[in-house]
Amino acid sequence: MKNKKIFLTLIAVVAIVSVFIFAYKTYAPQSAAGTKNITIEVVSADQTTKTYKVSTDAEYLEEAFAVTEGLEITNEEGPYGMTIAAVNGERADFEKDGAYWSIMVNGEYGMYGASEQVVNDGDVFQLVYTTDTGDLF
Repeated sequence: MKNKKIFLTLIAVVAIVSVFIFAYKTYAPQSAAGTKNITIEVVSADQTTKTYKVSTDAEYLEEAFAVTEGLEITNEEGPYGMTIAAVNGERADFEKDGAYWSIMVNGEYGMYGASEQVVNDGDVFQLVYTTDTGDLF
């Protein structure tokens, strides 16, 4: 009887995980093929902004970073996957002072990391040096 409950629980967990994977693949943003003209703005800790106009075939933002002349991105593996550690040499250290690089997409807080953020023609991306003030929740 105990083995039967464990087996049924295992089947239920596999079914739930399968539903989540299916939903993610079905409803996640899809990348668009072809050339896109985008803007990448970097907002530093001192609030200065540097703007890059980019024409790219990249499907995801991380790929667009790689072809943006003059833009230097340093990625690091963090507890939640790949994170942007530094932009143009300016490092954000969350452990030290609560700082991180946030990704804004067309004026709204990005819901995906750079490797999953789809690039569409006309998009404006901002990399904003952000500090956690503790007021988020």
